[in-house]
Parts: sequence; structure tokens; C-alpha cells
Amino acid sequence: MTENALPSGALRLTDWGLIRARGADAAHFLHGQLTQDIEHLAPGQARLAGYCSPKGRLLASFIVWRRGPEEILLACSADVLPATLKRLSMFVLRAKCKLDDASAEWALYGLAGAAAAAWLGARAPAAAWQLNTQEDADLLRLPDAQGVPRWLLAQPGAAAAPALPALAPEAWRWLEVHSGVARIVAPTVEQFVPQMVNLELVGGVNFQKGCYPGQEVVARSQYRGTLKRRAMVFDSEVAAQPGQEVFHSDDPGQPAGLVANAGQLAEGRASALVEVKLAALGGGSWHLGAADGPTLRPGALPYPLPTEAA
Repeated sequence: MTENALPSGALRLTDWGLIRARGADAAHFLHGQLTQDIEHLAPGQARLAGYCSPKGRLLASFIVWRRGPEEILLACSADVLPATLKRLSMFVLRAKCKLDDASAEWALYGLAGAAAAAWLGARAPAAAWQLNTQEDADLLRLPDAQGVPRWLLAQPGAAAAPALPALAPEAWRWLEVHSGVARIVAPTVEQFVPQMVNLELVGGVNFQKGCYPGQEVVARSQYRGTLKRRAMVFDSEVAAQPGQEVFHSDDPGQPAGLVANAGQLAEGRASALVEVKLAALGGGSWHLGAADGPTLRPGALPYPLPTEAA
């Protein structure tokens, strides 16, 4: 891939993991724990979901889909999986639901670009969050990023890797940033209420479903106008790291934001999805890591923010 080319190829997502929920009560149990409606999750469809603390702060974020009537898979960051699985398991109690780490059995791949589209052919779901489930693999369409189509492929760990050009991990993360879909990783656990990283804007929060941990805080943020922070895309010549603080020139004495996700397409072409104070938007300059740190240039999200939050 040349410096100016957009990413195209495949990458084994070793920084992702997979939780499996099985049993007659699996969907009902997860429905009561996550921000998403899991009970009505249909075959052929995937959804985003968050898992919150009682204070409404995100402990993990998931891509969720069904493998069968009593089997649901949840893809998340590998570095938050053990703690998340342990916490979820504490609340199963008498429900007919067994949770386990299926990461060793399944390999997750990120596929992107024209090469992936050609290789997938008719197997490729056309619209975001559509799922093609086969006996030996699951393929779901992710939101495009910078015009680049993306897919998530889950297949048995022993299966051959996709016959595609290698995609650099940082290039895939750059696409993640530009999709505007935040992924909770270890440095950002309990840092964000879902709306702070736009989770409800990308379909990750269902406000009509029943209760779940932190639901009152999430609902209050939505309906009482208390939300003061949102996630924005920023570009830079220097690579950022999740959990890194961001500063604004108008108030250099304290952080004005926190990096949620970051990636780099090529040397000097880095981007980050940053949770920022809405009050700081509209003027001044943004800096990474310190008030005199590298400059961050505001970019564009692939979807509009609500006008009352703009």
C-alpha cells in the first residue's frame, strides 16, 4: 500500500476477543445487561451494544450477533474481555445461560477495501450491520470509513486466513477512527457515558428497552440536556494513544478531552476519535498530551451530531 492509498486487504484482529453466550435464557440475560435490545436481535443482523457500570460508564463495547436460536457472540477488545466476562458471569445466577471466552476457537479478521470486496463477491453483505451466517463462518458488514467498505469475518481458528494483501494494524485502527464508532479499550474503561462517544448515534443504545446497569444515568443524559461532551475526529502528524489527554488553548491548565481510539494510515497521517468538551468547540487550538503538545486538527465525523449538541 502506497502512502496515499486507502487501506485494502485483511488483518487478523489479535486485539479483539469473543465472548459466547449459550442457553435458552442467553438473549434475555444479555438484554438485561446491555444498552441494546438483544431479545429482538434477528438472524442476519448484528448490533452495537455497551456494557455499563451502575454509574453509566462504559466497561466494554460489543458487536453482537446470533449464531443460532440459543447462541450469541459478542466481539470486544481483548484487553477488556477477561474482566467483562467475569463481571457478566456474576449476574447469571439461575438464568439458563453459559458464558465463556471463545477467542481461542474463533479467529476475527478485519477486511477492507476493493480487494476485500472482490474476494468476498456475492458473500459480502451490502449494508452496515447485515450478517451472512454460514456453517463455518460469520461475515458482517461494518460502517464504511472514508469511503472504504469494511467487514468483520469470524471463522474457526484453524481455517485458512483470507487470501488478501496484509493490512497494517494501524491502518485498520485509522479506519475505525473514521467510522466514528468508538471501541472501549483498557485505558478508557469507565471513562465515558455512552453518549460521550456517540454510541447512541451509531445505533448502540436502545432507549425503549427495559432496565440495565447504568440505564438511569444514560437516560438522564439523553433527555435532560446534561450532556456536555461528545466524540470528534481529529487529524495529526503524530500518532495518539487511547487514554491520552487532549488540551485546548483557551484553558491550557486542564484537559479538555480524552482519546478514545487512534490509528495511523502512514507516517504523518494519524487520526484519533477524541471525547471533548462541547464548550471548547468553535475556536482556539487543540493539542495532544499537553497544552504545548502536537497540534490536533478537527476532522469530520461520518454522521451529524444533534443540533443541540453542536
